[in-house]
Amino acid sequence: MRFDDKRLTLWLKMINLVNNIIRLLLLVVVSLLYTSCFTGVESTQKITEKDVKRAVEQFYNNHEHSIRTYVDSLPSWREGKGFWVLDNQVRYLFTPSFDFDIDSLDLEGEMLTYAGYEIRRHIDNTEVVDILLRYGSHVLRYATGKPIEDVSRSAFSIPFMVDDDMLKSVSQQLVGKTVYVKTPAWYDLAGNELSGCPHYVPVEILAVKPGNKLHPLRVEFRADNGNEALLWMKIPGTTGAGRDFDSQFSMSDVRKQYPHISSSTWSSIVACKVAEGMTKEECRLALGNPVSVQQLPDQSGLREYWYYDGGKTLFFVDGLLKEYR
Repeated sequence: MRFDDKRLTLWLKMINLVNNIIRLLLLVVVSLLYTSCFTGVESTQKITEKDVKRAVEQFYNNHEHSIRTYVDSLPSWREGKGFWVLDNQVRYLFTPSFDFDIDSLDLEGEMLTYAGYEIRRHIDNTEVVDILLRYGSHVLRYATGKPIEDVSRSAFSIPFMVDDDMLKSVSQQLVGKTVYVKTPAWYDLAGNELSGCPHYVPVEILAVKPGNKLHPLRVEFRADNGNEALLWMKIPGTTGAGRDFDSQFSMSDVRKQYPHISSSTWSSIVACKVAEGMTKEECRLALGNPVSVQQLPDQSGLREYWYYDGGKTLFFVDGLLKEYR
């Protein structure tokens, strides 16, 4: 055998050895994956609440909103512009005065009116804005601690208050319209949570009023059966998912978006109920998004568990509801 033949033979042996090592590694990986299918640990895919919220927020951020956002900023505020007080904690925003006792003021539900602003210079020579609000014969001073550039942005708002002009803008867009409610989390007009309410049903918007410190708008409506209820809503255009108009109402009939769902299944969805054999899409429509999802592959197919607040669990096999509790 010539020298070149020996070198070629050596190279072929080395290549064969490398191939054997690769096959061995692949065999180990496949073995681990196969084992994990039965342990339900290594291959378990855990989708957390943060993942769900991120997906929901992305959904709403990527869709056109139904309500026009009211745009306003401090430089355009006129004297007499109204602000509804949502909570008595607003008292702690105001600078103490010798003319009256701020702590004794009962401001919740009252309207304060804009009386201008003043530029105040700090000891470090920075300039900040004080907003003046009138309540009866009193002038209340809100020290923002911010420069004029910051409070001049349209997103600026006074804590524990809602702009009356914004409230009128939303009212003009909604009151008297028939929309479709997308959530069963209704409240009675006294603010108490109701149970057993449907969703995806038509309702007539009766009024948009000042809400509370968490949800500045209170949207009152009447259902087809004559019952009146309300939903709390955040200010249009503010960041974050949930509690905006588009997450709670639809301008069009939601049923028309799902013509492939049978009438009997849709009736269950409207009543927030699930049944064996429903798809994941149908279950999500009925109960909303789960808090977390867990996937476990096995020999019979892909098993999937949906977990909800309150302990409700849905069990799917190959995309169809098998059990629920």
